[in-house]
Amino acid sequence: MNRYDVFIRGSGIVGKTLALALAKSGLGVALARPQARPAGEDVRAYALSARSVALLRSVKAWDALPAGAATAVYDMRIEGDGAAEAAPPGVLEFSAWEQQVGELAWIVDAAALEEALSQLVRFQPHVTEVDAPVTAELTAICEGKESAAREALGVEWQRHPYGQTAIAARLVSDRPHRGIARQWFRSPDVLALLPFDRPEAGVSYGLVWSLPEARAAELMALDEAGFMQALQEAAGDAAGTLSLRSTRAAWPLALAHAGRWSGPGWVLLGDAAHVVHPLAGQGLNLGLADVDALARVLREREPWRSVGDDKLLRRYERERAAPT
Repeated sequence: MNRYDVFIRGSGIVGKTLALALAKSGLGVALARPQARPAGEDVRAYALSARSVALLRSVKAWDALPAGAATAVYDMRIEGDGAAEAAPPGVLEFSAWEQQVGELAWIVDAAALEEALSQLVRFQPHVTEVDAPVTAELTAICEGKESAAREALGVEWQRHPYGQTAIAARLVSDRPHRGIARQWFRSPDVLALLPFDRPEAGVSYGLVWSLPEARAAELMALDEAGFMQALQEAAGDAAGTLSLRSTRAAWPLALAHAGRWSGPGWVLLGDAAHVVHPLAGQGLNLGLADVDALARVLREREPWRSVGDDKLLRRYERERAAPT
């Protein structure tokens, strides 16, 4: 019978990255085998920070991404009304050159990143994929916002709906994106066009559009032409003429957080611990920062202390409280 130091429930990006990060320290990790993904195209794209990229690079996942799966953001432009003919007041512009960094962020294909992590997990000798829960000193719960394991522990889950729905899709423009991310903060919607190299290098965008639930439902019910007309009116001419190159996905938005993140022998990470609005692109970055912090706390623990020690896990929880 195998003995494991850590059992990870949840095999998404956060769970797989945690498995690889802990395995680097020589811990024996059992990772719940992923369930079958829903059929259909995955249109998710994440904006990753420098810290997230550094973590993924440290576990070899970043360099394993295929060509075109990650696109650098060099500039960001935030406006009030994309349909206005003249530049509206309050325009904000951020530049990697002015910040003296290589890039402001990276836009990454979610499916490609998950596949790269999956391949690394398969060849990591300290990680074993399992089909059923196993006994371990620590159970790390990375199951997402609907975590059954968190609920079974009786952890309070405070959820506050925004009353909005996010719509995501892949777009292609008749103009190069030049690494510029564009975002419009308006009442009542928030629209983001994220520069991307899929499906076509140099001219594609990932769409994330947050709208009131009723309006989002109306847009999702439109045919492709009607939807693109509404989107073009919202974005104006800033990113050129846009065309839809994927299916559309939609999900409800809420602010949520767990009443506590750890206890003797268990810990929460990622969306199982906290959920935020996608407007600032912080969701996955917060989850990967959880991984980075927990891996370090476990690595730097006293030799006599178990990885499931309650006081040890509180160090992680205290460190992550303010950022989230």
